Amino acid sequence: MSVLLETSLGDIVIDLEVDACPITCRNFLKLCKIYYYNLNAFFNVSKDFLAQTGDPTATGTGGQCVNAIINPKAPRYFVPELVPNLKHVQRGTVSMAVAPGIDGKFTGGSASQFFITLGNNIEYLDGKHAVFGHVVEGFDTLDKLNEVYTDSEGRPIKDVRIRHVVILDDPFTDPEGLVVPNEEPNKIPDDPNLVRIAEDEELFDDLPEEEAERQRRKAAAAASALTLEMVGDLPFANVRPPENVLFVCKLNSVTRDEDLELIFSRFGKIMSCQVIRDKKTGDSLQYAFIEFDKRDDAEQAYFKMQNVLIDDRRIWVDFSQSVARLNTHWSNDVRINRTHRKRDTFAGREDLVATRRYRASERDNEAGAYDLVFDERELEREHKDHMRSRSISPRRRSPSPSRDRYRDRDRNRDRDRDRNRRDA
Repeated sequence: MSVLLETSLGDIVIDLEVDACPITCRNFLKLCKIYYYNLNAFFNVSKDFLAQTGDPTATGTGGQCVNAIINPKAPRYFVPELVPNLKHVQRGTVSMAVAPGIDGKFTGGSASQFFITLGNNIEYLDGKHAVFGHVVEGFDTLDKLNEVYTDSEGRPIKDVRIRHVVILDDPFTDPEGLVVPNEEPNKIPDDPNLVRIAEDEELFDDLPEEEAERQRRKAAAAASALTLEMVGDLPFANVRPPENVLFVCKLNSVTRDEDLELIFSRFGKIMSCQVIRDKKTGDSLQYAFIEFDKRDDAEQAYFKMQNVLIDDRRIWVDFSQSVARLNTHWSNDVRINRTHRKRDTFAGREDLVATRRYRASERDNEAGAYDLVFDERELEREHKDHMRSRSISPRRRSPSPSRDRYRDRDRNRDRDRDRNRRDA
């Protein structure tokens, strides 16, 4: 008399000792018939010891015998059949768990929980739990079950469940009142919050080295982005650079904004084109950012303008990796509306407008265009410091009569000295 357990790790075929343990085998077979064990979890797995299941609550405290299911007033447990010559000698021995009695001894009875031994010669269990069957097929499944990762309480980290039970042979008649459900259950009976990793998910993905390295770098980048968000360098961790902005470098120092804009405008509408300059000197740093209206225009310019000769320099074009434009709190860009000849604020920062961190370019002075160069108030302070170092007040003083008189005296004295030298 056999039963097939279809588990998430493989199939297990159990031969039952129906002659030596008729009460236990009858209870087990009838529970299988009403799908009582379907979707039950192996909630207690100990390496080289045992794997326990048969509790719908997956806590080790639930379960009831078939008589209690038919008649709720019937006892939850039945008297276990402890046969002396059925011992836990071989791996794959199937035993009905015996709940401890009030006195602490294993005299409480059996209900639905059972276990399969994963090691040989476990004499400790003899006389304490009721052996009623042996595994005859599926030892490779037991090997997999023996190697699962478990938590501190013995529950597998990745769920291991009985998916389906097939009764190969049942010699017992059904008890009166036994009702077989029309369909098998499709919902796990225990608490879903206890599930760590679902049985259809992979605990460790066996990925190629390149893919594994890519995922490690992605995780490291995500962690770094989160750190930068926490310290305030990024507006939010999952920010991405704009896809319509190009970074152009290796420029000639004489290349101007309007030159680049004219060259790149053939690919589409340009929202802004800025050669980055030194704040104090105004010299070009030989790189620029070009913002297109559309992403497709930026892509076309990227492919067409790579290594193109501009002002005797072969430029390098790439997509911008900067996210400064997405965070207007730190942006110092000057936004210019060339259509209406109107200068807007510096990305909404009125403090930059107040300090006038710009100067009118000679070419576009009438148009109202500005280049981001330096702070006029800072120049004024530097001028005052320079004048103070020469002990000259920055303000022009009115002429002093006494000072003019002494100056005329010195001039007349020098003239008389020169005349005397010529006469001599």
